[in-house]
Amino acid sequence: MAECHFLSTTEMAFQSNVINSQPQVTITTTQYSSTTSDWSTGLCDCCDDCGICICGTFVPCILGCQVAQEHGESCCLPCLPGAIVALRTSMRHKYHISGSVCEDWCSMACLPWCGLCQMAREQRMRG
Repeated sequence: MAECHFLSTTEMAFQSNVINSQPQVTITTTQYSSTTSDWSTGLCDCCDDCGICICGTFVPCILGCQVAQEHGESCCLPCLPGAIVALRTSMRHKYHISGSVCEDWCSMACLPWCGLCQMAREQRMRG
């Protein structure tokens, strides 16, 4: 048989951890900025950083490799067809730079060395 035991008022007086409030719910909100900016330098502003300009002019494969690696990609990425356009688009999204894939393609198809130098300058300026 089960026994029932009721607490007397003297036994209840000795309980030290009496709960007198309910747990609270905390809501945390995160805001994301949807503002975009422009490239820090223009497409043809090669003289802003002569070291990058010289590297991009005479050994663009090395500059492309450095840009890809600093972006967290493989050094071989610039050697793949169309990959430098994808890299430029990815960089625009990372730094919230306004533009379009079409603009990225036009920049890299018409002025590939200038576009590569612009990407390298952007990485250097944004750290």
